[in-house]
Amino acid sequence: MAGLKRAFARVPVIVGRAFARVPVIVGRAFARLGWTVVACALAACSTGGGGGGESDGDGSSNGPGPDPPTGLTLATANGQVLVAFLREVEAESYNLYWSLAPGVTPESGTEVAVEAPPHVVSGLPGGESFYAVVTSVGYDGEEGSPTAQESVDIAQGGEEKYFPPWHDVQPTSVISFDYDPGQSSTENGADLRSMIGTLQPGDRLEVGAGTWTIDSLFNIQLTGTAQAPIWIVARDGATPVITRSNASQNTINIGQGNPCRYVCLRGFEITSGSIAIRMYDCRNVWIDQCHVHDCAANAIVANSQNTDHLYFTRNEVHSTGDTGEGFYIGGNNGSPIAHDCVIALNHVYDTAGTQGDGIEIKQGSWGNWIAENIIHDTQYPCILTGGTNGQPVNLIEKNLCWGSENQVMQIQGEAIVRNNVMIGGSYAFYSSDHQGATRDLVVVHNTIINTGHAARMNDWSGRPGMVFSNNVVYSQTLNSIWFPQGSSGVEAEGNVVKGPVAGLASGYSIGNGLSDFADVTWDGSHHDATPAPLGALIGMGAEEFAEVEDVSGAMRLPPLDTGAADG
Repeated sequence: MAGLKRAFARVPVIVGRAFARVPVIVGRAFARLGWTVVACALAACSTGGGGGGESDGDGSSNGPGPDPPTGLTLATANGQVLVAFLREVEAESYNLYWSLAPGVTPESGTEVAVEAPPHVVSGLPGGESFYAVVTSVGYDGEEGSPTAQESVDIAQGGEEKYFPPWHDVQPTSVISFDYDPGQSSTENGADLRSMIGTLQPGDRLEVGAGTWTIDSLFNIQLTGTAQAPIWIVARDGATPVITRSNASQNTINIGQGNPCRYVCLRGFEITSGSIAIRMYDCRNVWIDQCHVHDCAANAIVANSQNTDHLYFTRNEVHSTGDTGEGFYIGGNNGSPIAHDCVIALNHVYDTAGTQGDGIEIKQGSWGNWIAENIIHDTQYPCILTGGTNGQPVNLIEKNLCWGSENQVMQIQGEAIVRNNVMIGGSYAFYSSDHQGATRDLVVVHNTIINTGHAARMNDWSGRPGMVFSNNVVYSQTLNSIWFPQGSSGVEAEGNVVKGPVAGLASGYSIGNGLSDFADVTWDGSHHDATPAPLGALIGMGAEEFAEVEDVSGAMRLPPLDTGAADG
């Protein structure tokens, strides 16, 4: 793992304080796991047998049954724990005993029969601790003594890992607000605007169906707390529409003039106006499950004041105008800054303004998490991020992006880019100096495909902290990998390419083409990037840059495949 440690000696190791519970650094989970143990377990490596006696507490055996296996190690991701150990030569099978309480024994733990390592335990509660011991079972059916206990804190699984810590706080008061069919849409909108302005910490406002037209300035400036957030939500089964009859103002402003804290806006259709949602003095504001579309300018913007801990999840965003960004977070050259924000599980498309990025994080904004978004048919990059000016890096992972009229993904630096699928564009992946210098950029386990140039990395040579490893990079007609200024100091291993490579002397093997995937087309209309069982991606990854999970959230198992998906 020496190469891995060198690569990250220069990279900040935390992606925002908010995400301390998330394993964010490439290979760190496997540095703890010991990929050699996992690979060896699957390859039937074994330790020497022994015999007889009873456990002395350190995992050795002096009793009936074979010795316990050695090398017990645990890794976690997405509500799962991978249990790996070396095979014992005298063992026919193994028993795993696990618990969420310390001091697990064969008598107290949940028993799982394991034919051979490694084994994955799924559906676990994030934030809890997982404790395990393993025994060997001999060919005569005799069970030996257990290993020493190992433990790991379980990484949060499912969608909840992207939600704010206060997402499950219950309201103290629930207010139902219905549309009055005896009033006009504008009169109903005025009533809704007034009602929202009266909300107090702990209130939950449930809004019924109807088109609520608000033509005056609509500014949400409410202050809840972590113990008593304010909820503004669609009633179950209803989709209330908030709109304007013109574009002279934004549809919704949040925190203009006064702060907005611990507020959730969920389940609304928001349309028309200039900018659909513009955020000012905001912290701990959550926009969830909203349909934001057909606005005259950007869809969701936070570029007027410093913001932090904004959460944008499960939204549908499309059909923007003017410059047309779907999400515009932070300001040019770090003025202002957005940090510790989450943009996850959104569907962003048809952002066809004069710029029209899908998600843009500006230079100087830091510690942000862009994950599991589907972004396509954009005018500018599906995802565009600047650097962090030395602050904790941004994390861009598990996104599916295709169909940009520009670069599909453009990343300046100070970021981890992992487990993404990028298809099409003028370049599928592009990186260069922009408002800051390219540096400390780790690009691993991505699938990058284009008819033209696939991946172009300007300004990488001689820069600190540059990693380009375990990526699939396929071009139909031009360069697969292109370093115009060379790649001095870049750690490049385990890549698989189709098409010429320029500026990189080693660190790659040659693939077959799209037959290496389950179902991918050059234009991205088909994008199942799972490696084909007999294709060129199987087992070609470099172990020192292994990631614990793949684009689907499944745990990676040996042999280590190159690209975003594990075969």
